[in-house]
Amino acid sequence: MPRASSPPGSGSLTTVQRRLGRDWRLAALFLTPTAVLVGALVLVPIAQSVATSTTERHGADSVFVGLGNYLALVGDEQFHTGVVNSFVFTAYAEVFKVVLGLAAALLLHHMRRGRALLTGLLLVPWVVPTVVTAFSWRSLLDPIFGSVNTLLTASGIGPLLASAHLVDSWPAGWLSDASLAMPSVILVNVWKGVPFFTVCFLAGLKAIPAEEYEAATIDGASAWQRFVHVTLPGLRHVITVTVTLSSIWTFNNFDLIWLLTQGGPGDVTAPYVLVAYSKAIQQLQYGAGAAVTLVMMPIIGGLVFILVRLLRQDTGTKPLRHSRTVRKALPWVVTAAVTGLLLWASPQIFWKAAVVLGVILLIAAAVGRVASAFQTRGGRRASSLVSGLGSGVALAGLLAFVLGPMYWIAVTAFKSEGQVVMRGNDLWPTPWTLEQFSALFSNQPFGRWYLNTVLVSAASTVVALVCAVLAGYALARLRFRGAQGFTVTVLITYVMPGALLFIPLYQLLIGVRLTDSLWSLVLTYPTFTLPFATWLLTGYFSSIPVELEEAALVDGCTRVQAFRRVVLPLAKPGLLAVALFTLTNAWNEFLFAFVFITKDEYKTLPVGMQSMITGDVVPQGQLAAASLLVSIPVVIMYAFGQRFLTEGLTAGAVKG
Repeated sequence: MPRASSPPGSGSLTTVQRRLGRDWRLAALFLTPTAVLVGALVLVPIAQSVATSTTERHGADSVFVGLGNYLALVGDEQFHTGVVNSFVFTAYAEVFKVVLGLAAALLLHHMRRGRALLTGLLLVPWVVPTVVTAFSWRSLLDPIFGSVNTLLTASGIGPLLASAHLVDSWPAGWLSDASLAMPSVILVNVWKGVPFFTVCFLAGLKAIPAEEYEAATIDGASAWQRFVHVTLPGLRHVITVTVTLSSIWTFNNFDLIWLLTQGGPGDVTAPYVLVAYSKAIQQLQYGAGAAVTLVMMPIIGGLVFILVRLLRQDTGTKPLRHSRTVRKALPWVVTAAVTGLLLWASPQIFWKAAVVLGVILLIAAAVGRVASAFQTRGGRRASSLVSGLGSGVALAGLLAFVLGPMYWIAVTAFKSEGQVVMRGNDLWPTPWTLEQFSALFSNQPFGRWYLNTVLVSAASTVVALVCAVLAGYALARLRFRGAQGFTVTVLITYVMPGALLFIPLYQLLIGVRLTDSLWSLVLTYPTFTLPFATWLLTGYFSSIPVELEEAALVDGCTRVQAFRRVVLPLAKPGLLAVALFTLTNAWNEFLFAFVFITKDEYKTLPVGMQSMITGDVVPQGQLAAASLLVSIPVVIMYAFGQRFLTEGLTAGAVKG
C-alpha cells in the first residue's frame, strides 16, 4: 500500500523509530485489537487444528497417532469423492459466473437510463440469505410440484432437453437424479454468485479510460475488436482477483450444498467440507475431520499466493519476474489443464456444460456480428436497432433468471395453505392472505430467531468495523516495520475457509462452555468479517489523497485528529460498503451457527429456518413467508447503499 510521506516538522528519528518505523507507537495502538482477534480466533485455532489432526479419539480420551489420520485419507473413497466434487463444483461455477457476470456488466455499463435500478435488482440473489436461496430452488426444482418442470413442459423445452439427452428422462428429478444433482447445485451457486461478479466487473469497466475506446474506434476497430483489445485487457486484473476470491469461497462451500442436497443422492454432491463435518461433528472424530481440512491447505495456499501477488502488483511492488511469453501462455496452460481435469472428473457434465456455454456464446456472437455488419455498411440506425433488441432480450432473460425464484417466494408467502398444498394457480395467490405469516409466528419461535440474528449481526458488524477502521488506516498510512507482513497475514486470514476453523473453534467453545450461546457467534463471526473489512478499508484509505492529511498536520492537527477529522469523513463510502458486506455475511452465516447452536432459543434465522424442515415435511408457505421477512431488511439496505457499495468496491477491492 502507498505510504504517507514524513509528516511536516517531524524532526530527526530516534533509535527506536529507525528500527521499528516512524509511526510504530500509533501503529501498535491501532493494530492491537485486530491482532488480538485474528490471533486468538484464526491463527491459534489453526495451530490447534494441526495438533488435533495428529490425534484420534478413543472413548473420552484422545490418543496421539502422528500422521495416521493423513495416511488413512489415501484409501478413503469418501474423501476422494469429496475432493473431486469440490473441484467440479468450483470449476464449472466459476466459468459460468464469469461469462454471465461479464455479460450483465457490459449490458448495464452501456445503459443510459435505469442502470441503478437494474443493478439493484441483479444484486438480489447475492443479498438474500443462503437458506432462502436453497429453499426457493429446492421448491422450484421439485420433480412433481416444482414450477421449473411445469414451465419447461408447457413451453416444450423440457421434452426437447430429454430428446437432446441433456436430461435422462422427463419430468426431470433435478436434485434427486444422480446425473443432474451436481449440475443443479452448480446452477444455484451461479445464480447466487453472478451479482458479485457483475458489481466487480462494473467497477472495473468504470476504471477503463474512455480515451482507449475512442482511439480504437478511430482506428476502425469493430465492437468485437474493442472488446478483445480494450475491455478484456482493462478487466484482466479485476477478473483474476474476482475469480480467485470466488474460487476460494466456492471450493469451501458447505451451507448451500447441505441445504439443497445434504451431499446426496449418495455422495454425488458431497464436497470435502461435508466430509470433514461428518467425521468431526457427527462421528466426533476431531482428528480425522481436521486432517481432511488441513490436507486441502496446499490448494487454498496456492490460490492465496496468487491473490497476494496480484494485489501486491497493483500496489506498486515489483511485478512477477516472468517473460512476456510466459505471461501470455500461462492462462492458456491453466485453461487447458482445468479443461482436461474436468473432462476426466465429470465427462457427463462436461459435454452438457459445453453445449449450454456454446449456445450462450453463439447467440452473443451472432448479435454482435449482425450489428457490426450493419455498422460496416453504414446502417447505423439498423445497427443500433439490432444491438438494442439483442441487449434487451439478453437483459430480459437475465432478469427472469435472477428474479424468478424471488417472485415465487413472494407469491407463495401470500397463498393459503390449501392453495399451497393443491398447487392451484401456482404463479398467483388466489386469494391473497396473511395466513402463512400468522402460522409462522404461532408455530415457530421465529420472532426469537429474528432477534437473535439482529443482535449477533449488529454486534459482529460493530466489532469488525471499529477494528478494521483502525487497522486499515494503520496499514495504509503509517510507517512501521512489519506492515507488509501484517497485510499479508490479514489477507490470508480473510480467505481462510470456515471449514478449516469450525472444528478447533467448536472444541474451544466447548472448553469454555460457550456453545449454545449467542456469545459463541459474536466471538467467532469476526473470523470472516474482520479480515475482509480490514483488507477493503486498507485499499480505500490508500485511495484518499495523502496531501489532504498532510495539510491538516501542517495546520497543527495530530495524526489522530487528522484521521478523525479528515480521513474518516472522506471514507464514508468505504465504511458503508464494509458495513453492508459484514452485516450481510453475519446475517447469512450458516456453518458456525449450525455447528455451535442446537437450542431453538439461540438459533439464528438460517439455522432456525432449516430446522423447520422435518424429513419430507416441508412447510412451504411458512418458509416462503420467513424467506420474505428475512430478505426484505437486507434488500432495503442494499437499495439505499448501492451507489456507495460500487464506489467502495472501486476504490477498495478493485484497486487493491
